[in-house]
Amino acid sequence: MINVEVAFALPSEQKIIALKVEEGATAYDAVKLSKVDEVYPQINIDSDPMGIFGKAIKDPKVTVLKEGNRVEIYRPLIADPKEARAKRAAKIKAQQETQQ
Repeated sequence: MINVEVAFALPSEQKIIALKVEEGATAYDAVKLSKVDEVYPQINIDSDPMGIFGKAIKDPKVTVLKEGNRVEIYRPLIADPKEARAKRAAKIKAQQETQQ
């Protein structure tokens, strides 16, 4: 058995579930065993993207976990990060121009 964690975060809260899984268990296996989708029904363990310590994994059903890994379930982005950054920069530039 190895120790792993499954994590899911919302803007207002996060849940980290520690559990023991059999050696050879995949990221998908750990998420399924954690039952995090029962706490957060918006999670779809068959289609939501996942990662290990912030690094995306292509196929959670074949990615074998190691001792201490934390599987993260990612939510869809609300806004495109590049677009949001451009809007903030434009807003700052407009404020600077009005102050001159």
